Amino acid sequence: MNSKLMILPASKAGAIRLLQVPEDFEEHEAYRHVTGVIARVEEENADYDWEDIAAELEAHGFECVDFLLGPELD
Repeated sequence: MNSKLMILPASKAGAIRLLQVPEDFEEHEAYRHVTGVIARVEEENADYDWEDIAAELEAHGFECVDFLLGPELD
């Protein structure tokens, strides 16, 4: 069974995140849901950090995945 993965891009390479999407989410639904979760955390806590967002995403069934960032492609 293949896992759906979502990259959360960032301007700084160290801030890029990778999520495993719950099986019951379609792609467009997962995108909207993650966007909503991030926006909610940002609105509720001006001093948020990645851990706050990650905890909320995990509470909604998304899993943070460790990864190795490879060389940049042109």
